[in-house]
Amino acid sequence: MVASVRLGTVSIGDRKVHRLGLGTNRVTDTEASRALLRRAVELGVDFIDTADVYQSTASETAIGATLGTSFPNVLVATKGGMVRTPEGLGTNGQPAHLRESVEASLRRLRLDCIELYQLHRVDPEVPIEASVGVLREMQKAGQIRRIGLSNVTVEETERARRVATIVSVQNRYNLLERDDERVLEYCEHASIAFIPWTPLLRGNLQRAKKLADMAVRYGATPHQLALRWLLERSPVVLPIPGTLSPIHLEENLAAAEIELSREDFQELSEASPPPT
Repeated sequence: MVASVRLGTVSIGDRKVHRLGLGTNRVTDTEASRALLRRAVELGVDFIDTADVYQSTASETAIGATLGTSFPNVLVATKGGMVRTPEGLGTNGQPAHLRESVEASLRRLRLDCIELYQLHRVDPEVPIEASVGVLREMQKAGQIRRIGLSNVTVEETERARRVATIVSVQNRYNLLERDDERVLEYCEHASIAFIPWTPLLRGNLQRAKKLADMAVRYGATPHQLALRWLLERSPVVLPIPGTLSPIHLEENLAAAEIELSREDFQELSEASPPPT
């Protein structure tokens, strides 16, 4: 358990998980990916994030084949509501589509109940109340344990919370991209887990010169320091860095060992301030 002791935990509703998870948007149904998933669990990762559109369902398939119901201590979260079209990714928040999506994810993940199901993106043609409403129905039926949201505003989150208990929000957020600062602050106030996607800016942290300089002083990589900054930013933050490399997986988890001073945290924050 490389990082479990130092990481601490965050609450996903009534369940606690360690504060560094694994994003699987690049995971495919190969033996290498399955080995990576097994290694993550060995290292103490107990939150794995996926979605039905990741690798055209292959991510969910790999997770189901590797974990299934054999690792009840691992919370697997998935998402639905985005669809692939000839033009690219679109949205479908229609209740009938979401119902089919949940049932298909259950089969691929080899589960009887999805621990956390998140609306991947709000469909502009469908009121969020209708999309979350069908998830609430499936929660009552025992197919979903907890409900979360992704790519939402504060106002959308508030509307969804009038329909169901929302335990997580997953938005784009990292040291250099902090447009959703207000959403994070709302989640902190409401004790909702905030799951930043692209926590490492897809590896493009070169613009943060202050980060690179400081990482040298800490004997860390810029990626590790960027993750440590996220962990310091708020106790409800649960980063999910994605990787296909077992070495990078261990490097990411080692970010928990960095003792980032309050002064250096503030210096990094001020070097890349959020939009006004």
